[in-house]
Amino acid sequence: MKYHNLGHSNLKVSDICLGTMTWGEQNTEEQAHAQLNLAVENGVTFIDAAEMYPVPGRAETSGRTESYLGSWLKDQDRSKLVIATKVIGKGRMDWIRQGGSLDARNIREAVEGSLQRLKTDYIDLYQLHWPDRYVPKFGGFHFEPQQYQSGTPILETMETMAELIKEGKIRHYGLSNETPYGVSRFSELSRIHGLPKPVSIQNAYNLLNRVFEIHLLENCFHEGIELLAYSVLAFGFLTGKYRNGARPEGARITNYPNFGQRYINKVNAQEAVEAYAQLAGEYGLTAMALQFVNDRPFPKTVITGAVKQEHLEQNLKALGTSLPDELRAGIDQIHGQYPNPCP
Repeated sequence: MKYHNLGHSNLKVSDICLGTMTWGEQNTEEQAHAQLNLAVENGVTFIDAAEMYPVPGRAETSGRTESYLGSWLKDQDRSKLVIATKVIGKGRMDWIRQGGSLDARNIREAVEGSLQRLKTDYIDLYQLHWPDRYVPKFGGFHFEPQQYQSGTPILETMETMAELIKEGKIRHYGLSNETPYGVSRFSELSRIHGLPKPVSIQNAYNLLNRVFEIHLLENCFHEGIELLAYSVLAFGFLTGKYRNGARPEGARITNYPNFGQRYINKVNAQEAVEAYAQLAGEYGLTAMALQFVNDRPFPKTVITGAVKQEHLEQNLKALGTSLPDELRAGIDQIHGQYPNPCP
């Protein structure tokens, strides 16, 4: 396992981050602890959660993932681990603080709840799960001006984060599902007002969605903000298990048909999946999609998780290897033919 400083911070993290969003829905507490033990045994020190997890989100299960992590964390050496979690934004989870905004009151209530469930005194990386204002989310293609709604001013959110850092409840904060405009505003306001700047951005990034390279990479490069890449297997579509319309028993999209709309029925999505699968087969690779993200030549951390223990073990093993040089040209050719079918 390799380690690096997260973004412009001095927070040392493993190159791989363990994702947890299935814990409490598809995974039991015992299975969650087994995954944690396996990840740590393989050198993973970075673990990502969220107050709304598990997904699909429900009032009955909200916060359960953090609780599972907390019951494991209380018996660990906390100083050796980097724990990340997230606060929801406005308008998507009415059962959490009535879908409250990213204002000071809601953020503080969210932090206290997460700290209690995680059984820890501080959170290493506290992320804004999505912007408080209107933006196209989770597979939306276009910004629609007529849908615009403002939210809590970004400055107020930043001031609250600065207070929490000063109080020692969080060490750093990051963004998630954010846009170039958002990154620019956070960075500009940090300079104007002398406030801490976000150190990371957790956005989807995979062979079917490389929009980050077009819209955000330049911002993040200049501001020292690191990509935490999620959905690197495109909800499992890039494993090939859903090829030709297959729906394997127990698979996520089989159990939750509406959960993968970011990748279902998108123009050229299935064609791209098939082309990448054939390319991987030519090289005898079973985890090309993971290795692609891990190989990208810019600061990033790969978030990986799995329902099954053996799949997590395979993912961790694959992320320890690199792609053959000659394969990259094949990937670029397919990307040129089917650019970003699932943004």
